[in-house]
Amino acid sequence: MTALRLLLSDSYDPWFNLAVEDCIFRQMTTQRVLFLWRNAETVVIGQGQNPWKECNTARMAQDGIRLARRSSGGGAVFHDLGNSCFTFMAGKPEYDKSVSTQIILNALSSLGIQASASGRNDLVATTAEGERKISGSAYRETQTRGFHHGTLLLNADLSRLANYLNPDPKKLQAKGITSVRSRVANLNEWVHDIDHARVCKAVSEAFFEWYGARVEPEVISPDVFPDLPGFAEQFEKQRSWDWNFGKAPDFSHELSERFVWGGVEVYFDIEKGRISRARLYTDSLNPAPLHDFANRLVGGKYYADDVIAAAQASCAAFPEFRAELTELQGWMVGGIR
Repeated sequence: MTALRLLLSDSYDPWFNLAVEDCIFRQMTTQRVLFLWRNAETVVIGQGQNPWKECNTARMAQDGIRLARRSSGGGAVFHDLGNSCFTFMAGKPEYDKSVSTQIILNALSSLGIQASASGRNDLVATTAEGERKISGSAYRETQTRGFHHGTLLLNADLSRLANYLNPDPKKLQAKGITSVRSRVANLNEWVHDIDHARVCKAVSEAFFEWYGARVEPEVISPDVFPDLPGFAEQFEKQRSWDWNFGKAPDFSHELSERFVWGGVEVYFDIEKGRISRARLYTDSLNPAPLHDFANRLVGGKYYADDVIAAAQASCAAFPEFRAELTELQGWMVGGIR
């Protein structure tokens, strides 16, 4: 019998949990693994997605919402502590996402919730208003193993989900995957007192029952780095700007505004999260400092700190235009977040 492994995370840090998931996946051989976890307020995007296109990055920055890029495909989702996450892993040829899907459905049934699979990666349950999505999944496979991870909405703040997954009305032209918005519902519509611990127990029991074996859970704590090969390096990668933002597909962004001193149009090309080209057009009577600012942006990150640094350098070169440059900087920072 292939060994089972059950891991429970005590961490609410999305970068920590995704690093654990990645390390476990890379080192596993023939095990069947179940990892149960949850994240504090985070937008999690798919491996091929553009955060500036998918998310309201300005509102996320304002509210302190983290961005985390996972290693699997699929769309953008909002996580909070009312949202439970699961990951099933297995070696090939045994890996079969229909098995892990059925284990989740069995767990929900044990809680009195009748759900079904819908489309490629959703679970749905029926309400008086029709079917609602209660779970979304994504997948990753290599030649020797595969994983299926997903979410279960327990009592998530669905209004906040809409806040952060509806992007700003920016003029973005992007290549990459765009998420499909779905009508969703929390499981507490069916089971009023449902919580993460109860769901973890139900999923764990369904996992054991399916395979006819039991194991003691391994608790992963944020207080001590897990004893996993390469974990520290993977954790650093997972929380880095280069991974979360810099992995975005190439795209273009147009911004325009009129100030007291003149109108401005800025056109950016962004490659790997960095500005590869910046064109600025203006009817200002003093365009030189504005063009200097735009030129200094090239090569920098498409990120507030780099915009501010470029503006400060231009202010030093053109101190008499500090007011205009500072105003332009503030507007541009708001536009790219």
